[in-house]
Amino acid sequence: MKGDFGPLKRKLLLRAFTVAAIVFGLGFLIRVLLIDGILEAPFADAFIRAYQTLFDADWREAATAYRRLLRDNKSELLMAGLLLMAAISFYASLSALIRYFREVGEGIRKLADESAEEIRLSPETAFLERKLNEAKRTLRRRADDLKEAERRKDELVMYLAHDIRTPLTSVVGYLNLLRDSPGLPAAEREKYVNIALDKANRLESLVDEFFEITRLGNPAVSLEKEKLDLSYMLTQLADEFYPRAEASGKRIKLRSADNLTVEADPDKLARVFGNLLKNALSYSSDGSTIEIEAHRRTGAALVVFRNQGATIPVSALGAIFDKHYRLDAARGSGGGAGLGLAIAKEIVELHGGTIGVQSDAQGTAFTVSLPAAD
Repeated sequence: MKGDFGPLKRKLLLRAFTVAAIVFGLGFLIRVLLIDGILEAPFADAFIRAYQTLFDADWREAATAYRRLLRDNKSELLMAGLLLMAAISFYASLSALIRYFREVGEGIRKLADESAEEIRLSPETAFLERKLNEAKRTLRRRADDLKEAERRKDELVMYLAHDIRTPLTSVVGYLNLLRDSPGLPAAEREKYVNIALDKANRLESLVDEFFEITRLGNPAVSLEKEKLDLSYMLTQLADEFYPRAEASGKRIKLRSADNLTVEADPDKLARVFGNLLKNALSYSSDGSTIEIEAHRRTGAALVVFRNQGATIPVSALGAIFDKHYRLDAARGSGGGAGLGLAIAKEIVELHGGTIGVQSDAQGTAFTVSLPAAD
């Protein structure tokens, strides 16, 4: 940064030295030629003739005026002239500096301009031009990202409204039916009560997801860490989801290294792996196998969830963990609020880890990396 001002400093110094050389050169010529040199006599004669003409004076009076005004004050007049020229040169240099400031000020004004017009400055301030254009491009990208985030948020609110309306309509409908039909048989009444309860539980699940993602974004959230055996936790998880996989003809296959431990919050980490396994089961092909693999690599514990199913578009991979992004916009009302992956990302990052996804014709793989315990 310090060296970036080199061209500008050299230009200003060159200008200052040039003006100073011109001033002192003129002063030297005036003194040598006009005051004490070969032009002194012609200059004196011209001054006397002019004085006589202007003031109707005789030669003696004009000569006395020349002596008192000029000849006896040569040094003072020369110094005054030099000071005047120095002031003029300083003003010229200051004007040049002010021009640079005006250029930079105009460039700063254009930072807020939404147009794609590049900021142009003098060659001496090319480094400032680059930095201002970089800042302009950064601000433009941030504005575009903000607009995109707002668009996704609006879509999410729309999807949430749809997701909530469907079970809520069912709850209200069945409750009205129970209220308006007191003579319903007990079996049918129990059936409607169970349906309404199931829909109410789904509503609670939707609200919980939104509260969870909001709470995780709060810097004040703390983790209650303890040493965890990942192999044991994943085994429990696979057993828990076995009935759901079995119902759709799918299998869960677990491969895990021994003694693979991490320092983590067990409840929150179980939420991460549960969301990933639920996601794998929801978007895998019927009769396929969901593979879970856990191993150690260079001080980190890696857990990979693989499933065979539809390929995630490349354009969606970068935003799939965004809390305002929803890949399956057209899915029915049976799913969640679409925040499972966003919640998983928040929890993993709270643990100092990372989460990523790869998807191709062979399937989709979500990889969680966590700092391994010693």
